[in-house]
Amino acid sequence: MTDRAQIVTIPCLGDNYAFLLHDPESGRTALVDAPEAGPIQAELDARGWTLSDILITHHHDDHIQAVAALRGAGQARVWGAGADRERLPRLDHELAEGDTVRIGGLSGRVIEVPGHTIGHIAFHFPDAGAVFTADSLMALGCGRLFEGSAEQMWDSLQKLAALPPETLVCSGHEYTMSNAKFALSIEPQNAALISRIEKIRAARAEDTPTVPSKLADELATNPFLRAHLDDLKSGIGMSGQPDVEVFAEIRARKDRF
Repeated sequence: MTDRAQIVTIPCLGDNYAFLLHDPESGRTALVDAPEAGPIQAELDARGWTLSDILITHHHDDHIQAVAALRGAGQARVWGAGADRERLPRLDHELAEGDTVRIGGLSGRVIEVPGHTIGHIAFHFPDAGAVFTADSLMALGCGRLFEGSAEQMWDSLQKLAALPPETLVCSGHEYTMSNAKFALSIEPQNAALISRIEKIRAARAEDTPTVPSKLADELATNPFLRAHLDDLKSGIGMSGQPDVEVFAEIRARKDRF
């Protein structure tokens, strides 16, 4: 959150997150993904905000199933990947890499991040200090490769890793504790990871979301962003191997974990 924007994290469906992005100057409010109408509408009502835009990251039901209920009689504009239009709700704006999304005075850039799905996109709003990544880059993890390849996901993660380190990573699920346990199996001596796990435990004990997270913390602790590091490669017996092959091995291990 910055002086120019408000971000609200909304738990949905047990372990999903939706996000509201509000521009106080214009009064416009965007929703990023729509897992469940009830909690989202309740948050809008409590704050006196009217939904002006719905930004869709990818086609999975737990991210789009409440779009119809929340778009109302057409007053909320729906934005999503043009390349995936056949699997998304009706779009008012079709998006591709580098396109701009404007929410009042807030300007966001579209980043194509295939891997979890082929048509997955993320939204980077520099003025809000946030990137909305859904199931691409996640807190201490990344999404399963349901449709894309390891090469695609590794490239996607490199795009996100290049953002300013203070950026808030607004990801789509409360998987952080299970991701943390896996991360520790990859880097058991990572002091930053060990410290972060203690904070995660404390947050979850109070039923506090661990999302969003800071990109700087992900760079220091998320094994899926660290596959290029010599120490990590050595630790899993892959010294000298190409970064993408190390990433693929880490992803395969997580799938079996």
